[in-house]
Amino acid sequence: MHFPLTTFNALPRFWLLFCLFYSFVIINGSCRGQATSRDRVISIGAIIDADSRIGKEQKVAMEISAQNYNNTSKTHNLSLYFQNPTKEPLRSISLAEEMIKVQKVQAIIGMQTWQQALLVADIGNQAHVPVISFAAPAITPPLMKTRWPFLVRLANNGTAHVKCIANIVHHHGWHRVIAIYEDDAYGGDYGMLALLSEALQDVGSMVECYLALPPISSLPDPRETVREELLKLIQTTESRVFIVLQSSLEMVVHLFREASEVGLVDRESAWIIPESITNLLDSVNKSAISYMEGALGIKNYYPENSTEYQHFESEFRKIFRAKYPEEDDRNPGFYALQAYDGMKVVTQAIDRFTGRSSRTRTLLDEVLSINFHGLSGKIQFEGGQLLQNPILSIVKVFGKGYKEYLFWNQQKGFNTEPNGDHADGSLEGFVDILWPGNSGKAPKGWNMPTKQKKMRIAVPGRTSFSKFVKVEEKNDGTRQITGFCIKIFEKVIELLEYDLAFELFPINATYPDLVELVYNKTFDAVVGDMTILEERLQKVDFTVSYTESGLSMIVPAKSQESAWTFMKPFTWQMWAVTGAILVYTMFIVWYLEREPNPEFHGDWKRQISTALWFTFSSLFFAHREKMYSNLTRVVMVVWLFLVLILNSSYTASLSSMLTVQQLEPTVTDIEWLKRNNKKIGCDGDSFVRSYLENIEKFKPENIVHVRDEDKYVEEFRQNNIAAAFLELPYEKVFINKYCEGYSDFTPTTRFGGLAFIFQKGSPLTEDVSKAILQLAEKKVLKTLEQEWLTSHQCPTSSNRESLRLASFWLLYIISGAMSTICFLLSVFRSLKTGQHRQNEAHEAMRSQVRRVFGRV
Repeated sequence: MHFPLTTFNALPRFWLLFCLFYSFVIINGSCRGQATSRDRVISIGAIIDADSRIGKEQKVAMEISAQNYNNTSKTHNLSLYFQNPTKEPLRSISLAEEMIKVQKVQAIIGMQTWQQALLVADIGNQAHVPVISFAAPAITPPLMKTRWPFLVRLANNGTAHVKCIANIVHHHGWHRVIAIYEDDAYGGDYGMLALLSEALQDVGSMVECYLALPPISSLPDPRETVREELLKLIQTTESRVFIVLQSSLEMVVHLFREASEVGLVDRESAWIIPESITNLLDSVNKSAISYMEGALGIKNYYPENSTEYQHFESEFRKIFRAKYPEEDDRNPGFYALQAYDGMKVVTQAIDRFTGRSSRTRTLLDEVLSINFHGLSGKIQFEGGQLLQNPILSIVKVFGKGYKEYLFWNQQKGFNTEPNGDHADGSLEGFVDILWPGNSGKAPKGWNMPTKQKKMRIAVPGRTSFSKFVKVEEKNDGTRQITGFCIKIFEKVIELLEYDLAFELFPINATYPDLVELVYNKTFDAVVGDMTILEERLQKVDFTVSYTESGLSMIVPAKSQESAWTFMKPFTWQMWAVTGAILVYTMFIVWYLEREPNPEFHGDWKRQISTALWFTFSSLFFAHREKMYSNLTRVVMVVWLFLVLILNSSYTASLSSMLTVQQLEPTVTDIEWLKRNNKKIGCDGDSFVRSYLENIEKFKPENIVHVRDEDKYVEEFRQNNIAAAFLELPYEKVFINKYCEGYSDFTPTTRFGGLAFIFQKGSPLTEDVSKAILQLAEKKVLKTLEQEWLTSHQCPTSSNRESLRLASFWLLYIISGAMSTICFLLSVFRSLKTGQHRQNEAHEAMRSQVRRVFGRV
């Protein structure tokens, strides 16, 4: 039996078809498996304002980041779902819910405002979807991590930017600023306002006024509204330092245009714009940016020399030009870099999350553990907040562009290089800045007086002592204002580096009232004898003092004349020692002269009287007795020299005491005045009265108000007051004029001194203070004080002390020592002579005995 040929031929065909089919299935299955893995899509939601310049940059940057990821990823595809929020933040809630429920997004990124971020974060908390926000609050709310655990802030808070602004204000000596912001109706700016106020207080400055502008979308005529608000500022404020905290670009353009037209962008004004505006300067219309010329801007610094940045910039420019041909500037700004880095955070977190075999960590955990150097800076999170010490660049707007001058960070302050090593901060960059009005000199930041609007300066219309301020009415109706204080102010004006237009207004008010007039801005300053007090410093600024101040007591003085005045030239110790040395010298003279001098012979009474008369008369160089002993002559030479010195000193001291009137105060103790219920006088218009009542505890009814310096004398003569209390400068004038009948006491209470006062934050305070210090260093103040306050030559009051033993003890020792030496020499000579005579007597006796026995 044999098989048919057809059957034999059919078997190979069957196996061939089977092999081909099997191979196709295997290959197709493998390709289908690869395609299934590659087609796994990760959905990411993005909420950005695609109609704004910021939103356009962010969208292009995020698309570039997503495309780069899709081109390199072998496991996932990234799908971006963009949603465009309206001006109403609540719209973001529905957009977030739609993306989570419909598009099944695993993360949401975007939100340029903090209000939008919080609303979306609430939805993210419910769905356990991470929310990465491009906005951060100025001040981190308490329990932030607990309330919004899925919210990640890819932005710095406002602390660094506000501190940078405060450092700029401090460097230029601006004491008052005006804060301007566009109100978002949700209170988002209050945190930044609080930060600014605190930072300025730390550097000795303050916010004079807050200007809140309504949202530009709510204004039918933004230009007119802005103009009206600026005109109000001109009328009500003196500061000309404007800090724009938060605003839309459109509002800032209107603000600068109107400010330029009303004269607020001039050589005396300073403008600082925030990083949210400075980061957009590249996109501002060239005609609009010209209004901002001279403004300082703060922006986030990012390096542009890396390969990654240059590649990104090239792609960005190409895509941005194709999608938005209407935009002139095609360069990426900081917000584009921030969006690119935000997408990179998401993609890296997704790769880590899907690449783990176990699911012990969530996608949020992976986001929070990200750490890399992005295009906008270092990306690392702590507590859901970007952990970063940002480097800020200080730019200056000029012409139709801007230029970087300085860099700043919180550790090193200002530097001319982004990574400068100067820990103390370099300020050289401010020198080259061209300020508003094409001025190379930093503006004063104050509404400086002009000839059309002069500075209004009050002077005390009535003063107790006219030497300080004197207002005289002339026949032609004009007033002449002179005095020590006025003269100092005139000297100060000469030293200022600019012309100061001012007008003086005499005001008949108390000194506290004058302070209030400056505090409520009725007057710009007060030039007069104003005492620096702590309570006044809370309302006004004082210059440095031009003369010291303290509380002195003045009392009538009575004569110190006495029948015993002749004893006062010497102290009792001097009299005692002089008497002792006189007696000792008398004894020595008697001993030396008792044998050779016949005048010293006789009984004891005669000898003592002769010796006493001889020594005492030598005090007046009237002794006539002849001296026989050479030792006596030596003793007398030294003694007479001592007598000569004592006579001369005694005569000079006594003459001085008798020539100048001796006065002593009738009262020496404040407590005595209070115990005895005595009345006292003071200037009731000054703070002295309240000080005596509240601090020294004098009874109000015992304090007499004295309005004029001559009235004090009258009150003393009528015994209406027992003492007067004057500040030290007035006491100098009074005592210099009435020194012959009154005594003063050195003040134990010191005050801040006399100075000029200005409104809080006035730059003139510092300039005038510097000028006063120059006058003091050149001794001009001392010369003026002698000319105006102590020109009267008052006889010096004699309070000479009696001559003390310490000035003459050496002469006493020499005299006593010389007398003692002569005495010892005389004794030694007498002993020697006596021994010789005794020997002669013995020898004579022996001779006589020999003669007697020889005869026998």
